[in-house]
Amino acid sequence: MTRIQTYGVIAMAIVVVASNILVQHPIGQWLTWGAFTYPLAFLVSDIVNRLSGASAARRVVYVGFVVGLVCSWVGTQVAGEFGPLVTLRVAVGSGTAFLIGQLLDIGVFNRLRRSVAWWKAPFVSTLFGSTIDTAIFFTIAFSTGLIWIEPGNDVSWAAEPMPLLGFGPMVSLWVSLAVADWLVKVAVDVIALLPFRLAVYRFAARVA
Repeated sequence: MTRIQTYGVIAMAIVVVASNILVQHPIGQWLTWGAFTYPLAFLVSDIVNRLSGASAARRVVYVGFVVGLVCSWVGTQVAGEFGPLVTLRVAVGSGTAFLIGQLLDIGVFNRLRRSVAWWKAPFVSTLFGSTIDTAIFFTIAFSTGLIWIEPGNDVSWAAEPMPLLGFGPMVSLWVSLAVADWLVKVAVDVIALLPFRLAVYRFAARVA
């Protein structure tokens, strides 16, 4: 394993563990602190992808996936106010969304890696990956149409109709949660372009 891959694995593990902890702490009505750390996983895989290629990035993602599974299992063993901190639906949604979203990000990045505009590959790939990640997670975790995944888990609270983000059209609560989460991912995607550029420049200079 190269130095870049090693750094990538460590960084991905830190992001995944931190996000699994911080998701338990809400910010206002729509978000948790985990919404701000989780998107950094795309930054990590994009940096590794740029410096070491898609195969190396996938290996880093697979490690992050395993770490996420371990975190989810631990969460199912910890009792919170309303039951286990992590339900089966949340665990399945989280793992599925992470793996598919990250692999999509890597695939799109690889197609755009030769673009003249340096920001295009990391921005567009993360936008695609984040969008799919958000859609998959919230649908699996909270949609009433998938109640069969965990019949004993009452998610009726997430289906409560209310204005989108408090002022838009009437939608299920989980849709507002998903939109708020996605907006944060997009914002972090834009902000992360700077550390992406700096990290790639510094690592490339050291290799040279």
